[in-house]
Amino acid sequence: MYQVIAGRRVGPPQRNDAMISDLETGPDLVSSKMAIVGIAADHGGYDLKDYLARALRESGWTVIDFGAVRMNAFDDYPDFVIPLARALSAGDIQRGIGLCSSGVGAAVAANKVAGVRACVIHETFSAKQGVEDDDLNMMCMGGLIVGRGLAWESVRAFLTARFQNLERHNRRLAKVSALERTVINDLL
Repeated sequence: MYQVIAGRRVGPPQRNDAMISDLETGPDLVSSKMAIVGIAADHGGYDLKDYLARALRESGWTVIDFGAVRMNAFDDYPDFVIPLARALSAGDIQRGIGLCSSGVGAAVAANKVAGVRACVIHETFSAKQGVEDDDLNMMCMGGLIVGRGLAWESVRAFLTARFQNLERHNRRLAKVSALERTVINDLL
């Protein structure tokens, strides 16, 4: 079970990356003030998850925390990332952030859920471009890889980016969706 926590609107943190100085402020994901962001982490991403969830809420985003709710060095990323990915696939949240030690395990697990397009992101360009070109809906990061400042800027780039809906991008995504349907049909 998860809980929805609506944050209050405060000023955005200071930006230190001139490359993304034109980012919009506040929660307007997919042109909606009601966007919900899900976040999950195992022990490897636990501290970064708590930091990002707090920063998101302070900036006005609605955040659903899928856990872990306390530090446990023996927990497993699929236990938190899979429920996050399922909520994303079901449309209960609009974007997801999965964390583990490197981000790789979180991305591997999330991409097993149909409709989820997750990638390891540790910088702002891929965070923005992944959404614009590939309709990325979940970013994964390594709590042992990326620092708080860059993680926050990457999350903001990810959340404020919009899919460009160009014909070439839609054609590519249709091929990926067809593959997901084929795999699901093969299982039935």
